[in-house]
Amino acid sequence: MTDDSKFLQVLKRHIESARFSLPIFDPVSLRLQQELLKKEPSLHTIEKLVSADQSLSSQMLKVANSSIYRGLVATTTVRAALIRLGMSEVFRIVLTSVSQKSFSAHDREIDAIMKRLWQHAMGCAFAAGMLSNSLDFGVLQHEAFSAGLLHDIGKLLILKVIADKKRTNKALVVSESLLLGAMDLLHAEQGHLLLRQIQMPETFAIVARDHHLEEFDSSNYILLLVRIANQICHRMGIGLKHDRTVDLLMMPEAIQLGLSSAELDKVQDFLITTSGLFS
Repeated sequence: MTDDSKFLQVLKRHIESARFSLPIFDPVSLRLQQELLKKEPSLHTIEKLVSADQSLSSQMLKVANSSIYRGLVATTTVRAALIRLGMSEVFRIVLTSVSQKSFSAHDREIDAIMKRLWQHAMGCAFAAGMLSNSLDFGVLQHEAFSAGLLHDIGKLLILKVIADKKRTNKALVVSESLLLGAMDLLHAEQGHLLLRQIQMPETFAIVARDHHLEEFDSSNYILLLVRIANQICHRMGIGLKHDRTVDLLMMPEAIQLGLSSAELDKVQDFLITTSGLFS
């Protein structure tokens, strides 16, 4: 057995135990995400949870009073901000904010990888959300956005486990190539298990599990949207991979969705001008 194989076996054992003990999202963040993903989220519950997070409530008020949403009177309460912004915009702000908190580590090398992983998650979320909004397949924009945001959550779990082990064992050294290889091999399975454990919608767990499979359910439009969003980000170099040779129009997902060159260009133009997606 090679050293790499031994590392993978040990890492997988650590991941299996860490899923139950190592929080990927803090309790408030997780509760907010679970509430927002309900068919009929409670405004009262969201107000209470947002108000308990000073950073998030400040951001919500800032957006509500920005030039885009500003009314005749300044918004001064979280409830007023929620009503002014509307649930779709609240959803995007909250999920972006609470998820970003999780993509950080005290270890400098792992933190750098987490930053690129966060950029990829956001790129996929925006791309999938935009495409769902322009196509008529019954996929709501916030569903596609969330699936894109969470599809690589298994990679975040693996990074958190390694960071935790390095914190307790200062002598532990894991090369970037070994870490990235382990993430590629394990993240789909582990992401699927994690999302089921924290009781996210089964649709998102399936996307996490199947977004790299050669054979997949082509009738699952959320999966199709995330898979093509993933390829868009790879082609543009948003995240951990950069492959300019990807022919987006020839991707089976693009063909199944009936995407045009103009629709794909629109998404890429938006991502290019979106702050924070490129290092």
